[in-house]
Amino acid sequence: MPQTFPQWLSLVGAIWLQSINGTNTNFPAYSSQLKTLLSISQLQLNNLAFASDAGKLFGWISGIAAVYMPLWLVLMFGATLGLTGYVLQYLFITNQISSLSYGYIFLLTVVAGNSICWINTVCYVVIIRNFPSNRQVAVGITTSYIGLSAKIYTDIVDALYFPSKRAQAYLLLNSILPLFVCVIAAPLLRDVKVGKCRRMRGRFIVMFVITMLTGTYAIIGSFNWVSKILSPLKNMIGIIVCLLVPLVIPFGEKIGDVLAINWWLNGEPKVYNPTVEENMSVERVENGVKEDEEDVSEIEDHEIGVMEEIGVKLMVKRVEFWLYFFVYLFGATLGLVFLNNLGQIAESRGFTGTSSLVSLSSSFGFFGRLLPSLFDYFFSRSKYMISSTGAIVALMAPMAGAFILLLNTTNLALYVSTAIIGICTGAITSLSVATTTELFGSKNFSVNHNIVVSNIPIGSFLYGYLAALIYHKGSNEHGQCIGMDCYRYTFIFWGSLCFCGTFLAFILYIRTRKFYSR
Repeated sequence: MPQTFPQWLSLVGAIWLQSINGTNTNFPAYSSQLKTLLSISQLQLNNLAFASDAGKLFGWISGIAAVYMPLWLVLMFGATLGLTGYVLQYLFITNQISSLSYGYIFLLTVVAGNSICWINTVCYVVIIRNFPSNRQVAVGITTSYIGLSAKIYTDIVDALYFPSKRAQAYLLLNSILPLFVCVIAAPLLRDVKVGKCRRMRGRFIVMFVITMLTGTYAIIGSFNWVSKILSPLKNMIGIIVCLLVPLVIPFGEKIGDVLAINWWLNGEPKVYNPTVEENMSVERVENGVKEDEEDVSEIEDHEIGVMEEIGVKLMVKRVEFWLYFFVYLFGATLGLVFLNNLGQIAESRGFTGTSSLVSLSSSFGFFGRLLPSLFDYFFSRSKYMISSTGAIVALMAPMAGAFILLLNTTNLALYVSTAIIGICTGAITSLSVATTTELFGSKNFSVNHNIVVSNIPIGSFLYGYLAALIYHKGSNEHGQCIGMDCYRYTFIFWGSLCFCGTFLAFILYIRTRKFYSR
């Protein structure tokens, strides 16, 4: 078996896990129906959206568990938390259990939200260990598939369930699908002893092509007119096939070794012969040539520079931290809150295609998460490549404009704004991993980054609560608000905050320009 076979198989397993790990992202697709079934107010519904994000406050527990427990056990524990959190809600709204108070539903949502952290931790640990020289690119590719979660869940619900059962269907899928995929992926997520770096450029190019084609298919399948060509069942089968295609890399390499056509992934002809490979390695050492010297230098060229290795106590005293914290709060967090409220926003505008809108935001979020890795891999040595902080400035500005565009009453404006906010939010989320490392070092990354992203539940509560208050003022006796005024002032406020975040991001870029110029 080729040495890289289990290595790339672990990448495929991580892709599958991340594809179904965004269970909180499909909340807008069934939030309106859940509100009716539970007979709760808009404020209470907003609290449930916040509860899912609040689970991230306890994400550090999964990091500690990954140090002392087998990764497969960490993975299954996370899946069990998700099963518990969602299946009890499903049983309640289907009247199979009773006397489940709103407080219990809130707590179950927190538990379900925390399950995402456990699965994420396993994926990050395995990919970073198995791709030490290309960890940023590999992590970027796998995490981009989180953006497809809402699209995948929506396609399955559209294909298998009736419209009147959407809330029940989503809750049932959220509980059993992650557990099912975890059972399948657990044997694939092994810590592979890869040894010295081997040439991977050809494989990563193939993976980028597969990933971009998958995202393109997801975007096309998000539009209503596609339903006239593809039935919901065919659309679901199509996205499942797209998720299976990455297997072509590990199995293609294995077949290629047998048939002596491994050049299609390596970029050069190669016949797999262990004896010849061993003799060539010995010959290189005897001649004083370092094996895989080209690849080792490639690692050094792509090594991430850091401003300073610091811990939490020093980090929170730095001006750069607070600039970065509020940039994230006024940017990516604001985008996530918008996406959480997308169902209510669409309903208030009289828009009936909420599922297609959620799928669209999911698909563009997918591309947003992928873009930083794509640019880093192919243009990191280019003079046109901008720093992480500079890229955040470039992403914040159009997102601020998208919030203002939402004041337009047309469905086209809603589609365009949702796409822009989706892609910018996804890109900033992906960039934040590299930015935290570059600004504060990699030694204490797990703790430092958790402090940075703690603004997500904070922003989710504050922004969502304010939006819910404005919505509630215009609601009728049934708790529904119809018309542009339901969110008009919310969009103005969000857009103003995003413009403020753009200014702060520019200050951060100026303060870190000397570091990035090195």
